[in-house]
Amino acid sequence: MTMLKELNQYENLGTPKFFYELFQQLSCVSRQWTKNNIEEYFYNRIIDGRAVFDGCLVLAEAVGAVIIDQEGFVSLNPLLQTSLVNENYLSNKLLEMIIVAVKNDDIFYEIFCSEHISYDIIYRLIQVDNTAFSFRYANFRQLLVSFTFLYPHPDHNIKKFLINSRYKKLFDKELMTEIRKRKIGIDELEKTLEQKLIYGREAEAFVLKYEKTRLSAHPYVGNIEIISDYDVAAGYDVVSYENNSSVEYDMFIEVKSFVGVPNFHWSRNEIDVARIKKNSYFLYLVDRDKITDKEYIPMIISNPYKEIIEDTSVWDKRVDSYFITQL
Repeated sequence: MTMLKELNQYENLGTPKFFYELFQQLSCVSRQWTKNNIEEYFYNRIIDGRAVFDGCLVLAEAVGAVIIDQEGFVSLNPLLQTSLVNENYLSNKLLEMIIVAVKNDDIFYEIFCSEHISYDIIYRLIQVDNTAFSFRYANFRQLLVSFTFLYPHPDHNIKKFLINSRYKKLFDKELMTEIRKRKIGIDELEKTLEQKLIYGREAEAFVLKYEKTRLSAHPYVGNIEIISDYDVAAGYDVVSYENNSSVEYDMFIEVKSFVGVPNFHWSRNEIDVARIKKNSYFLYLVDRDKITDKEYIPMIISNPYKEIIEDTSVWDKRVDSYFITQL
């Protein structure tokens, strides 16, 4: 049984304030604690508006924050002793332990899958659909909200949660590699397509570096980033700025790699986005044979819908698949 499946039977998985008080009590060497002692201690208490703490100790044990021995005595993981400086410090450390614990949980990737996560270019944050959690895992959603890992989208008409920017590095480091793998799909894990994925990532990394070098004097150069990992339906891979005076994203870059004569596949969705965004949409064509050359500049096409789809004199186009429905 996965950790999240086991935890979904509980009403409350805890809050930073609850765990801070619990761990402070466990850190007192003058007393030994059992599960019953802990239940008695928190009986009739209200912490963060909650009076039921049924899943808190279960979660703490599952992520390795506490240890319960064969005799039923509960002790604090010694590594957390130094985190009891204040509630906020402990919250960050415990959240990291929770994220590390769920990174091998299949249910977590059913929630945080490419179908449910996307990228908000206004707030420059990863977002996840509210419906991704369903009623079954509402307690896990509330846990992540309590730890400020998630917070409701400021636009109340958008039924999504944003991932706190403070934890983006943690999310990328611990979880994004597995999310990327699962995004590909079982049928696409064949060697040829996997190699294409590797080529694509190398080209995206090259373009990211190219854009950051080109705009090194831009005050928001750190906001230039690859968003295709978070939003598969965006229709572009990289968000950037056209020049140093741009204050909002105004370059939406789709990256394609090739060898020899420039060639690429362009999806229906990408074409539609290019048509809508017009001059703010760019194709960066990256030659894999030249990608390591220090002075190499990729082929850059502005407004590719006009330059490629509408202009028939430069690019040869052919349909290699059809979408078919019964009449």
